[in-house]
Amino acid sequence: MTSLLYSFVPEIEYESNSEFIEKFEINIPENFNFAYDIVDKYAEISPDKKAMVWCNDYGKERIFSFKELKEYSDKTANFFKNCGIKKGDKVMLTLKARYEFWFCILALHKLGAIAVPATHMLKTRDIVYRIESADIKMVVCIAEDGVPDYFDQADEKLDINLKKVLVGDDERQGWLNFRSEIEKASAEFERPTGDQKTQNHETMLIYFSSGTTGLPKMVEHNYTYPFGHIITAYWQNVMEDGLHYTVADTGWAKAMWGQIYGQWINGSAVFVYDYERFDAGRMLENAIKYGVTTFCAPPTIYRFLIKEDLSKYDFSALKYAVTAGEPLNPEVYNKFLELTGLRLMEGFGQTECVICVANFPWIEPRPGSMGKPASKYDIKLMAKDGNLCDVGEEGEIVFKTSQEKPPGLFNGYYQDQEKTKEVWHDEYYHTGDTAWMDEDGYLWFVGRNDDIIKSSGYRIGPFEVESAVLSHPAVLESAITGVPHPIRGQVIKATIVLTRNYEPSEELKVEIQDHVKEVTAPYKYPRIIEFVDELPKTISGKIRRVEIRSKDQERSV
Repeated sequence: MTSLLYSFVPEIEYESNSEFIEKFEINIPENFNFAYDIVDKYAEISPDKKAMVWCNDYGKERIFSFKELKEYSDKTANFFKNCGIKKGDKVMLTLKARYEFWFCILALHKLGAIAVPATHMLKTRDIVYRIESADIKMVVCIAEDGVPDYFDQADEKLDINLKKVLVGDDERQGWLNFRSEIEKASAEFERPTGDQKTQNHETMLIYFSSGTTGLPKMVEHNYTYPFGHIITAYWQNVMEDGLHYTVADTGWAKAMWGQIYGQWINGSAVFVYDYERFDAGRMLENAIKYGVTTFCAPPTIYRFLIKEDLSKYDFSALKYAVTAGEPLNPEVYNKFLELTGLRLMEGFGQTECVICVANFPWIEPRPGSMGKPASKYDIKLMAKDGNLCDVGEEGEIVFKTSQEKPPGLFNGYYQDQEKTKEVWHDEYYHTGDTAWMDEDGYLWFVGRNDDIIKSSGYRIGPFEVESAVLSHPAVLESAITGVPHPIRGQVIKATIVLTRNYEPSEELKVEIQDHVKEVTAPYKYPRIIEFVDELPKTISGKIRRVEIRSKDQERSV
């Protein structure tokens, strides 16, 4: 059984990135709908093909075929329809890593309704903002972790008829129970026709971005978005009838990168581990138990993994590992390679797009580099004056969109043309990230534009200093920021979380400073070091350097 990939992409084995850029094409049919044209198609031609392997911390497991996913998504679509959900309605899904998420998102695609994934870590204020901003008609959420309480509190503050659905065995006043309702629903759902069928340009999915500054924006993707993740799946090197594991709960765009679209189009099943609390050892045990073949996680996860005794794990089934979400420090790359024999293939993308720069399988990786541009992504580096940068010069990563819109690039920020125009103008989409390109076309991340430090005439990216700091064995995590200085403009500060075997001390500060001077240019060493128990992060896990800078500013007043 061949994957459905070659129904849309010519069968080519790429030997170089130049060949990938030149020959890669996607044939997008009219009125494409992932739920019907991928999931239901598999259910028709290969009904027993494995689609998803799910397990949790309590010994429960479920293995779903495409036939079963079609049946459950049809039942869910009928349930939603009976609740009054129709084409264009927005439904928030706060389901962590429960397998019901896949029933729901496929059902919403079938109805033409708009899925709005959200993290279970939101509080009342966050929920109110999202419901009002997106005009949410229904919420579907887990029963645990006090999540329904926050939705009830938000509901009390809103003057709307919000439909609420609970996933779990609990019964709760004012809520419908998802499992009991789909048991009663019909397993037959006809694909809508006429004005109820979906169009490629229509909104399929809205993410609330987890930016490190300001309120989250609503990132709008249309029905062609899954095709962009064919590129993501190429980077992940997923395999026909393999099992791919991307570490992410369903509240984040990363789940869509690695747990549904590109993997299924390419013929790979997905692995979902629904853990209550992250434990690197337990995660490895489950991945190995179920035979994960390809793996994707942010560098933070790998930093925890290399602290484990990896010699006691059997990695024979695991063939490939990639990383994205934040820059990969060379120290982590080298240690993981030493312990597992696997090279970590880094990639770069945003909620607004798919993987757009990566170390693809046909590229020889350079530790610390994001890799090379993906096909269809015409990537440039732009200086502040609007001129394009030469080799070796730092500039903002931008996508040229005058010829064509790259596959997977967003439509814009939902109902906010002003913010859309701020980042997408003059035929370029501006990422807000700074990098430089070497003479061989590899891109090297410097930092978010707002995070660049200017000290004594030098422009210093936080990532290069963080990499140097992290290479000290005492350091588990680090955030590099600039602190105002009357003479130097700014000086470098390192906010550090130590590994379990070290204690804060003035001697350790000097030791880390001397270490940084040894492994990178001395002017980049942190003149200020603060030890903390944890770094401030967004609810998606990104370091909030802006919060560190703000606190330092308050202290100096």
